[in-house]
Amino acid sequence: MPVPLVDWLRAQDDEMLSTLLRLRPDLSVPPPADLVVLATRAGVRASVHRACDDLDSVTLAVLEAAVVADADTAPVAATELSRLLGPDLPAATLDGALRALRDRALLWGPDGELSLVPAAREVVPRHPGGLGRPASGPAGSSALPELLAAVTPEERRVLEALATGPPIGRSRSGTDPDSPVGRLLARGLLLRVDSETVELPRQVGLALRGERPMGQIPVAPPDIGAIDRRADLVDRTAGGAALEVLRRLDLLIAFWAHTPPPVLRSGGLGVRELRRAAREMDTDEATAALFVELALGADLVGESDGVAPDWVPTTTADVWAAGGPEIRWSTIARTWLDLPRLPGLIGRKDDAGRAISALSDGVRRPLAPRDRRRVLAGLAELPPGTAPASAAALADLLAWRAPRRGGRLRDELVAWVLAEATVLGVVALDAITGPGRALLTDPDRLVAALRVTLPEPVDHVLLQADLTAVAPGPLETALARELDLVADVESAGGATVYRFTEATIRRALDAGRSAADLHELFAKRSATPVPQGLTYLVDDVARRHGQLRGGVASSFLRSDDEVLVSEVLAHPSTGALELRRIAPTVLVSSLPLVEVLDGLRAAGFSPAAEDTGGAVLDLTDRGRRTSPRRRATGRSGPPEPDAEQLAALVSRMRAGDAMAGVRRGAAAANGSTLDLLRSAAAAHRSVWIGFVDAHGVASERVLAPHSVGAGVVEGRDTVSGDVHRVPLHRITSIALVEDG
Repeated sequence: MPVPLVDWLRAQDDEMLSTLLRLRPDLSVPPPADLVVLATRAGVRASVHRACDDLDSVTLAVLEAAVVADADTAPVAATELSRLLGPDLPAATLDGALRALRDRALLWGPDGELSLVPAAREVVPRHPGGLGRPASGPAGSSALPELLAAVTPEERRVLEALATGPPIGRSRSGTDPDSPVGRLLARGLLLRVDSETVELPRQVGLALRGERPMGQIPVAPPDIGAIDRRADLVDRTAGGAALEVLRRLDLLIAFWAHTPPPVLRSGGLGVRELRRAAREMDTDEATAALFVELALGADLVGESDGVAPDWVPTTTADVWAAGGPEIRWSTIARTWLDLPRLPGLIGRKDDAGRAISALSDGVRRPLAPRDRRRVLAGLAELPPGTAPASAAALADLLAWRAPRRGGRLRDELVAWVLAEATVLGVVALDAITGPGRALLTDPDRLVAALRVTLPEPVDHVLLQADLTAVAPGPLETALARELDLVADVESAGGATVYRFTEATIRRALDAGRSAADLHELFAKRSATPVPQGLTYLVDDVARRHGQLRGGVASSFLRSDDEVLVSEVLAHPSTGALELRRIAPTVLVSSLPLVEVLDGLRAAGFSPAAEDTGGAVLDLTDRGRRTSPRRRATGRSGPPEPDAEQLAALVSRMRAGDAMAGVRRGAAAANGSTLDLLRSAAAAHRSVWIGFVDAHGVASERVLAPHSVGAGVVEGRDTVSGDVHRVPLHRITSIALVEDG
């Protein structure tokens, strides 16, 4: 008589039940009331399907062998599974596979009587082991060896082709009784499915396969072909990639701040807008798609409000930009790892034949974080600085470990993850980097891990006579901000080239820097002499800058030069600024200050803004911003409970089982409530009580009473371990818990 799954679970220790709940977390959501509920859930097809996703090729082969042996209808011995799997499978490997199946409650019982959860038959392939359905008649009789011995070479070729799997074949010649297929059909060695399809019976396939009834089992994992890339070189390469990521994201945010692309009516980003972003970041469209997806995932960009929304940087982008490179990169790396989207799908066709656009719902894949972790974990198993021979070799290894994962994109996912991780610096030269390992295993160490890989920041630039400055490496944060203010990046790479122009000098002066400040910056921070041309440029722009001072009246202009004030009033382009003179050196306007200053600059003047104290105000246009819209990018699926939670859950299920087994007899049949409680306390036995609490809510509890008196029973709850006091008059029913 086979042992039911629930009885087998009851016989297991708490550690085994905790392991089951850890390996199959869906079984604990919501928490099962008892082991009957747990066993029922463990046999549900959807849950069995998920549990099989974690099995490797060998364990899946053992599961298929159990289906072939009909272990779901009657127990089978482990020796029978070993016979089906063939001599190539070591006993230790079979034992490990059986242990993995038992740990997941897919298979249970001792080695002599193994039972299989019935839903497994619906999870394995339609033809498990590449074998057809069992047949009655000649193929299922003792005459099969004689029938096979009598087949012609031509007929044997047909049988052997189907015996390797799948056992289904198409042949129009089957209607011809003189053809090989027709003769095999006549002798019952093939079965007809329809007019053009035949099937090889299971008994024939097993006989032809000989000592390997389940075919060739991939016992050993494929060789990954490890190559040493040198850990120091890998990490240095990662540092450069990390800085390049930050630079390109800065370019994207600045570009979209001033020219935000529209949100498509169907959601997402248009193809033309993606190409424009790629040109602005000086990269290809695939990489640009990754960056815009990361910017959205990190909440650096979002949809603006309004009838026709645009993709606009959020205020979070300003906070992010103020951090150091390690902090900024760690934000992007964490976002990528937990991003529930697949940027590799962008540009492909969806099920309706439409192209999938960036930032659209078509890119969403909740299981993407799990797949990224699998790929990185495969790389992290190799020594530091070691890479697989190719992405295909890594894909083959991961496919052997979990053949059911990834679906039709399984191998492409590996290539996409490696490409994205390489762009970010999580992977370099096909090897996982130091920061990549920290991201996967110890995120709290991520910032420190990246800091080690970054080149030492330099505190100087090389000023050149052509009004450029060369930064020979990554600059200190303060110096980089000053140079971004006073110059434009002309080219980036190992050395960054900055270009000084009249507009960039004016930008620095508008931000509150004086000519003296700029001269001091160049003198202190340049490793080469300050070119005379740069000095003249600064002095010339500064001489004209700020001679006019603007304030709010709505706005005003003032200058110590009365002639200049008169020139402004007389200029034909300033008529629209609504200026009027209230003093020889003061003009006022009803327009906002920003509009007045922009109009004066367009007319060729160089005004500066000031506050109430006369200090220069920074009115630099940073472009549009929108409010952040925080998006959850955590792991998908039920959270994995910790050991303490698992132990508590197992304890509750045990108690639920105890409650279910209580004899809920009438109190009269067992004496009074008071007598029953006193006898239970004396015998150190537990009782099940049904009671009504102070709010009139009916409840029940298994209690180990240790004190009965004064109208109250006090005892320990066998589930939670807490001590409870229950008034006797609130107890509605009671029974002793049966021993065992």
